[in-house]
Amino acid sequence: MQGPLSDIVVLDLSRALAGPHAAQMLGDLGAKVVKVEHPQGGDESRGWGPPFVGPDQDISTYYLAANRNKQSITVDLKSDEGKALIERLVRHSDILIENFRTGVLDRLGFSVERLHEINPALVILSITGFGHDGPEGGRPGYDQIAQGEAGLMSLTGPSSEEPYRVGASIADLLAGIHGAYGVVAALYERARTGAGKVVRTSLLASVAGVHSYHGTAWTVGGKVPKAGGNHHASIAPYGAFHCADGMIQIAVANDGQWRKVAALLGIDPDRPEYATNSQRFAHRDELIAEMEKTLATADRGHWLVALGEVGVPAGAIRSIDEVYEWDQTRSQGLIVTVDHPVLGPIELPGPPLRFDGEPAKEHLPPPALGEHNEVVQAWLDDLEITE
Repeated sequence: MQGPLSDIVVLDLSRALAGPHAAQMLGDLGAKVVKVEHPQGGDESRGWGPPFVGPDQDISTYYLAANRNKQSITVDLKSDEGKALIERLVRHSDILIENFRTGVLDRLGFSVERLHEINPALVILSITGFGHDGPEGGRPGYDQIAQGEAGLMSLTGPSSEEPYRVGASIADLLAGIHGAYGVVAALYERARTGAGKVVRTSLLASVAGVHSYHGTAWTVGGKVPKAGGNHHASIAPYGAFHCADGMIQIAVANDGQWRKVAALLGIDPDRPEYATNSQRFAHRDELIAEMEKTLATADRGHWLVALGEVGVPAGAIRSIDEVYEWDQTRSQGLIVTVDHPVLGPIELPGPPLRFDGEPAKEHLPPPALGEHNEVVQAWLDDLEITE
């Protein structure tokens, strides 16, 4: 595999989305990722759908989204044979990823102490729902539950009376991103110390970690942020606006941009209620109505061109199919083609990072259950022969 982590081995004991997403990110960077699955059914996301694809309509597109660039082996972690295989893998791995409930790995005989006894240089990523300790550390974690508990749903939707979940499984995905980021930092430290360590994150932490200005609105400002629909909580005008044939988004981040929008839409920018952001925000409903009165006179295409010509950030609201057909998406390497053993060539959402000076990477398709049992066994045998 190509990439900056091409000499790194990841033992992925996780399932569903948060852990597999972290492992996939490391695989995208070139790491060898060995995905451990139960012989009966494997990762539960293999059964999550619709949609399902393939000749027998039994391949989950959900699973395909989080498991490229991995090898799959089947292991019963409760059996003596399975535990012996995991011990061998731990000995030859740089990173172990797990998202079991707190205490499960300990009961299987692989506590942190035991793992570091086997391999003192092992970096362990542990992802939980609400943290590994604290009064509610043992709770199981699922994305939508975490979105609610961590306050995200209270910020999302048309009003505070009708909270919405974010459409993507954002708590899971952020936990994976934060976990991969922590692992790379731990690897960097290990290069100096020679010792591995445990990196912990959770769905709760992943969402609280991106509260940003919503968090300080409360912790410093004493104000509880609430859902504001499709308009920004602190900036105006900034949000989605109706035109003659649908909606566009306009983002006015400073007074200079406001003056350009006002001139384009025939609004006096120096009116006392519109002269500064704080005044515009205080009169936001009135401002939106006045803007949309003019925007309704032409279609979205007209206004996107006009706003672009005066240098004001604006954009369409695309459906998922439109995003993946968009030339800009494809130009950024955000779609990759892999040769799946059953489906043939398929397109997958690609990694969000690019490295200058490196050729386009060839990605491995998400593996079938246990597809690499013999390959991984042979790899371990070869390693141990040369020790």
